[in-house]
Amino acid sequence: MQVDQSSKFFQVAGHVILVTITLKEGDSLEETPRTPVITIGLNSGQATFDYAMTELKNLVEANNMTVVEEIQQALTKPNPGTYFGTGKVEELAAIVVDDGVDTIVVNDELSPSQIRNLEKVTKARIMDRTGLILEIFANRAQSREAKLQVQLAMLQYQLPRLHTSASQRLDQQTGSGGGGGFTNRGAGESQTEMSRRTIQRSINHVNHELKEINQAAATQRQQRERNQLPSVALVGYTNAGKSTLMNALVRQFGMNEEKQVFVKNMLFATLDTSVRQLTFPDQKKLLLSDTVGFVSQLPTQLVKAFRSTLAEAANADLLIQVVDYADPNKAAMMATTEQTLHDIGVTDVPMITVFNKADLTDTSFPSRAGDALILSAKDTDSIALLTQTIKEKVFHNYVTATFLVPFANGDVVAYLNDNANVLQTSYEETGTALKVELQQADFARFKKYVVTPSTND
Repeated sequence: MQVDQSSKFFQVAGHVILVTITLKEGDSLEETPRTPVITIGLNSGQATFDYAMTELKNLVEANNMTVVEEIQQALTKPNPGTYFGTGKVEELAAIVVDDGVDTIVVNDELSPSQIRNLEKVTKARIMDRTGLILEIFANRAQSREAKLQVQLAMLQYQLPRLHTSASQRLDQQTGSGGGGGFTNRGAGESQTEMSRRTIQRSINHVNHELKEINQAAATQRQQRERNQLPSVALVGYTNAGKSTLMNALVRQFGMNEEKQVFVKNMLFATLDTSVRQLTFPDQKKLLLSDTVGFVSQLPTQLVKAFRSTLAEAANADLLIQVVDYADPNKAAMMATTEQTLHDIGVTDVPMITVFNKADLTDTSFPSRAGDALILSAKDTDSIALLTQTIKEKVFHNYVTATFLVPFANGDVVAYLNDNANVLQTSYEETGTALKVELQQADFARFKKYVVTPSTND
């Protein structure tokens, strides 16, 4: 394992997974020639098989590759040695030669022996679904936290897959960067044992760095909680339009337009959680966060590594599940999202569902039925409906009260004007009278000035 400090991307070089990032600053994936690959999948009768293969193709394209051929086989269960049956593996080897392809991408996670055996027969590089997703994350990671999280996931993926030939190459890459070299190895220690020990040290080191980052993030969340602002988190399948939706809200209600989040029509365009403050015209305020997107069979290593990043969802007052309404597989995508949320412990947070990209369908929009909205993030009326729904869910416990504030306490009047929805203002002999809609904490803070309180329905 080698950390490339100059490019700030890391590489794990081994026989099972190879991450090679050649982009320089200012380059883009579209400018780099796409690698031709063959995708293969085992159909054991699962209802979502066709969808999984389509998704695999999308993942391949997101990794700057292109599918030149797709091979499927119907088997009740994978061959323990070669995934496919013997005859199909030989057919696959012939196709590799005929197409001149040197990379095969598999729809499932393979065992180390399956990868070695397939590579031996096909003479091609074998990348399983987990390795593919990890490589995409490696290419997409921008912040230090995201890079460390992906690095941790890749190390955890690589550790049980070590074998002698791969570990030798891995050791050559690792050198002294593994944290101490090999000065403590005992007599007769194998290359695999050395590499395993080196990777474990690297895992410990990354965990330590992430712990420090997580502590800082937790402090920031505690500060936001002390400010008593409610939080709303966007969750959902990758490329469902979460970032586009967030930008639409930030443009209209954010503090400035410079805080737009990155948007691109590709899987996993956003890995980092972005938090923005929204202030509505009635002075109601909240924090909106955009989280990493989900995908089916998201590697468990990544789910664990990104658990802290997804803490924004766990601590939210409201979740907005964003769904690509134009995608025929949206039901499976929703199931994946809900399962992933369950896996990271997000089970009791209220949620509304936004069926986005309705402009790509024949359905009229925007519309709402209960907690489900059909809209387009690019449509002004859709954003208005979403805003109304968010406010209804988040600010339902606001209090409407009339205050009489002595003239000497002008700072209280100023605070209420800046932080509450002032419905009416008049001036009495003893002070300023304000009819105000405000949060419970502010109501308790200024209760001594209350004349006639009433709680909103």
